[in-house]
Amino acid sequence: MLSNYLKIAWRNLRTHRTYTLLNIIGLSVGMAGGLLIFLFLRHHLSTDRHHANFDTIVRISTDLHLDDGSIEYNAEAPPPMAATLRARFPQVAQAAFMLGWGDITISTHRTAQAVPVRFLEHGGIGFVEPEWFDVLTHHWLRGSASTALNAPNRAVLTESWARRYFGTINVLGQLLTLDNKTTVTIAGIVADPPGPTDIRLGLMVSLSTLRQLIAVDLTDWSMLNSQNRLYARLKSPEAVPSLQRAMPALSKQQYGKSARIYRFVVQPLADLHFDVARDPAHASRPALLWSLGIIGVVLVVAACINFINLATAQAIRRSKEVGIRKTLGSNRKQLIGQFLLETSLITVVAISLALLLVTALLPVFNDWVRVTLSLQPNWLMVGFIGLLLIGTIVLAGGYPAAVLSGYSPLLALRGTIARSPASRSFTVRKVLIVVQFVVCQVLVIGALVVANQGQYMRQADLGFNQANVVMVTLPYGQKAKHDAFKQQLLTYAGIQSVSLSVLPPSSARGYGGSFKFDDRADWEKFPVMDRLADADYLKTYSLKLLAGRNLTPGDTIRDYVINEKMLHKLGFSDPQQVLGKKLQYYLSPIPLPIVGVVTDFHQKSLRDEIGPCIMASYAAWYRQAGIRISGNNSAQTIQQIRQVEQQIFPHEAFEYQFLDEQLTRLYETETLTARLINAFTGIAILICYLGLYGLVTFTVSQRTKEIGVRKVLGASVSSIVALLSKDFLKLVLIAIVIASPLAWYAMTQWLQDFAYKIDIEWWVFALAGLLAVGIALLTVSFQSVKAALMNPVKSLRSE
Repeated sequence: MLSNYLKIAWRNLRTHRTYTLLNIIGLSVGMAGGLLIFLFLRHHLSTDRHHANFDTIVRISTDLHLDDGSIEYNAEAPPPMAATLRARFPQVAQAAFMLGWGDITISTHRTAQAVPVRFLEHGGIGFVEPEWFDVLTHHWLRGSASTALNAPNRAVLTESWARRYFGTINVLGQLLTLDNKTTVTIAGIVADPPGPTDIRLGLMVSLSTLRQLIAVDLTDWSMLNSQNRLYARLKSPEAVPSLQRAMPALSKQQYGKSARIYRFVVQPLADLHFDVARDPAHASRPALLWSLGIIGVVLVVAACINFINLATAQAIRRSKEVGIRKTLGSNRKQLIGQFLLETSLITVVAISLALLLVTALLPVFNDWVRVTLSLQPNWLMVGFIGLLLIGTIVLAGGYPAAVLSGYSPLLALRGTIARSPASRSFTVRKVLIVVQFVVCQVLVIGALVVANQGQYMRQADLGFNQANVVMVTLPYGQKAKHDAFKQQLLTYAGIQSVSLSVLPPSSARGYGGSFKFDDRADWEKFPVMDRLADADYLKTYSLKLLAGRNLTPGDTIRDYVINEKMLHKLGFSDPQQVLGKKLQYYLSPIPLPIVGVVTDFHQKSLRDEIGPCIMASYAAWYRQAGIRISGNNSAQTIQQIRQVEQQIFPHEAFEYQFLDEQLTRLYETETLTARLINAFTGIAILICYLGLYGLVTFTVSQRTKEIGVRKVLGASVSSIVALLSKDFLKLVLIAIVIASPLAWYAMTQWLQDFAYKIDIEWWVFALAGLLAVGIALLTVSFQSVKAALMNPVKSLRSE
């Protein structure tokens, strides 16, 4: 019987080639989109799950609950806390502190090379306690976890970093020099993480080495640096609540009256990848993942809707077949089996094509969304494909099989099935078409809003001029060489201005602290961000003075310039009123005057509001040079900067980046969101209109004789096209009416993440609606015009 079913299924599919092809293409495209989304979600949901004790690992973070009611969410923790957790808290099996380090020159001493090979690293380096390897899982290729970092001047490399530095992993005993100051010995090599991770360390140096680079007190509980991280392994997952309950007492013990400000938070490792508030650079927004999951389901369902629509549309053609089968003794169960088998054949072919399509697209997709996805088979992948296969067969084939097998044999053989109760499937078909177009409209509107917000962020006035500014990283703490570098650059005609600073005006990073103002007894309840820089900072970045003057040139803080936001937070409206007032910042032991007020500028991305900010000189911390060039001959100017840098800093690796390119990286999440939505919107539109094309083709073929009669009676081509188009266009218009408020609500919620955002204007909905109507009209008209131009004699002979 199965052999007979297969023969009949094959004959039916071959007879109706057009519909078979449309179904296969629609299902394969929908499944490919669903598979890509599955791989993307699996990547993010499996982050850091390769650690052996994943469910017992936590991070200790320190949130600051300020007196003005605001909260600063931080991922950092004080250095001595790890030892305290190990010694005094029974819930903790092990704890380890890490201080991350960026912008550092690494010099390698390769055999048979007289000159060291230098690398300028901007991350991936951490100074860690020996207990680090007892908390987080690493697979050791060379060396031992118990001894690798138990002494100063020792380091561990990952496999990929070892190969990048030395070309091999057999490097135990080799030397690396950090910032041309401290030499460390390679004492271990660990394998690269087997899965996605947010703890991206390629070079781990013993924490005791840190004091050779900078003066630091690792016993200081007030040392809260944005690069500090503290991870702990608990004795059981159930210990998280009890450890959290113990944190207020620890804060009280260490900070006394200020304990109300410092709140330690115990965060399970599973939550960290989604903690946008504390780690926006690495965290993935849960709303984006949920949205993509829904889109993935919608893509597959939309493809199944196409199948259902085309199958029920062909029901009348197969009604006599059903009648004959029932007359010859076939029961409904057998008929359902036959129709599900046909669906299964199409689905198997479609999922095979989908796998081939995903394999071909993955390299492009990975480059596009900056992840590393693969179709590596495992139980989760096999389970998903199996579920996709079964779900598609049941969803796409179940309803058509129930409709076709339910036909009355008498009505089917008489050819009156169109007037039977089963003809209500036409109403169901219209509902499904509307659902498809609603989905497409929501996605199109979403894509337009995301693109518009992205354009707004790229073109927004940041309060300073970021064009033609070259950023060059400088070695830390070399003031005399910094000054020489700056002065020599200014001798070139193509260089207009140079400023030495810690950060440019806008950056993903930020530093700040508390302060006292004027004669007020208490420290202010709100903190400030700082921009520590020389007196050329305002000139280089074209920051505008509202009142007062620029900073006094110097190496230490002599006076302050503040922004408008701080002026207003201090209770002033007139900039002149604040000039001369004294301010005491945590970096200066004495109050010093405010000498200027600048217009507001964005210190971070447009997701964050502009905050109060101060500018002051502090040469000991300068690490960057902002160089404004004329832009007339950029290549020549860059070469001149390179020559000066190599002359002044011969032992440093030269690297530069234009500031506007650097600022673009602040919006990587939005760029990724736009790319994903655009890609899957395109897939949804393709599926939707493939189904529409198939239905129009079937409708035209069913009404061929009617078209011939109308032409004989004098109907014009345009009237016939209008006749065939109006029913479908009504469905599109209904979908637009339903989709518009849904899309408005969804995108309004998405825009809540931005402090500075666009308004969703009417033209977005109008453009999306016109696009839907235009594509639908083009799809319907193609077949309608073809039918209307057919010779009426052929049309009348069609039956």
